[in-house]
Amino acid sequence: MFEWSETDEMIREAVRTFIDKEVRPHLDALESGELTPYPIIRKLFSDFGIDAMGGEAVQRLLAKERKKAEALAAGDPLPEKSEKSSGGSPFAGQESLMAVLIGELSGVCMGLVTAMGVSIGLGATTILSRGTLAQKERWLPDIVTMKKVASWAITEPDSGSDAFGGMKTYVKRDGEDYILNGQKTFITNGPFADVMIVYAKLDEGDGGDKRERKVLTFVLDTGMDGLTQGKPFKKMGLHASPTGELFFDNVRLGRDRLLGETEEHKGGDGRESARSSFTAERIGVGFMALGIINECHRLCLDYAKSRKLWGQEIGRFQLVQLKLAKMEIARINVQNMVFNTLERGKAGKPPTLAEASAMKLYASEAATEVAMDAVQLFGGNGYMTEYRVEQLARDAKSLMIYAGSNEIQVTHIAKGLLAQ
Repeated sequence: MFEWSETDEMIREAVRTFIDKEVRPHLDALESGELTPYPIIRKLFSDFGIDAMGGEAVQRLLAKERKKAEALAAGDPLPEKSEKSSGGSPFAGQESLMAVLIGELSGVCMGLVTAMGVSIGLGATTILSRGTLAQKERWLPDIVTMKKVASWAITEPDSGSDAFGGMKTYVKRDGEDYILNGQKTFITNGPFADVMIVYAKLDEGDGGDKRERKVLTFVLDTGMDGLTQGKPFKKMGLHASPTGELFFDNVRLGRDRLLGETEEHKGGDGRESARSSFTAERIGVGFMALGIINECHRLCLDYAKSRKLWGQEIGRFQLVQLKLAKMEIARINVQNMVFNTLERGKAGKPPTLAEASAMKLYASEAATEVAMDAVQLFGGNGYMTEYRVEQLARDAKSLMIYAGSNEIQVTHIAKGLLAQ
């Protein structure tokens, strides 16, 4: 893949029309927190049929799993696989559409993408990959259609980059149930989530090494006794994406809320579940970075052609041209990374965690540099909210921290190289 297809471009134009009508008029309300992102996301899903597409995909998947379960119960041969695995996504086969959608939205209001991406890309896919049939039937249909909002809770006040080792949130067995205590922070959608995927250490009371304790994954619903969802944080950027804390005070969880309903999941404990999510999340950062770069690129070109100093367009000055050239180089490089990822996905060879980390590291740094150069190119106007490049710069900076700080990406890249 070396360019967007005609279908991709048609979708892009439709998305831009939606953005001009449904997003841009509400940017100030989204930035101030007066408006949450969820009504706009639901309108997007409805207008583009994404809710119907996701709902149908989930129903097909559940129907196959029921058929398989019935065959096992009856001792009959298992039905043959008729198509490729979903790869842990209810939107498998629509990656190009999602890349266009994410890119266009990120260039205008990246908070919308973050809220949507965490709910579906992390919340739904974790349940899809780890849950039992009953658990998938219970939560997936509402999440993939955005009828309900999901959050994905792993980060804690003392365990950001050291997510597993420093984790203090824990569960203890109590008969057939578990009792959950602890705190999570920087949780996207946390203040308003209907469903929460929560990672916690299992405390077996044996006094063993706390860093190495088993990590279990649970699904909670809003309103449960002992669960408190904190108010949205005030942040430097991503204002349209509500972020907050979750508090657990002796929350009683039945085994039906333990993903897989067993502590011995065939795919390993919760660490493996989270790592696969890290890969998808970091690839998503590349898609978002491309959206930021494209929008800065467009705004700066228009401004360089229209803004005049000393009787000529500023685009004629070499230092301005240097900024524009560097933006174009960043655009080409990150777009090629996105194209490569899409092609590998089609071939059934998705990027490894190390490769996803490399993409995230480069793309986030490129987007931040481009956005800051855009502010500089606009001069005093760039520092004003009216021109929007200051918002793009604030949002772009989050990509260097979001989905794991860039410093931890270096570690993952190096580990991948040294393991070869």
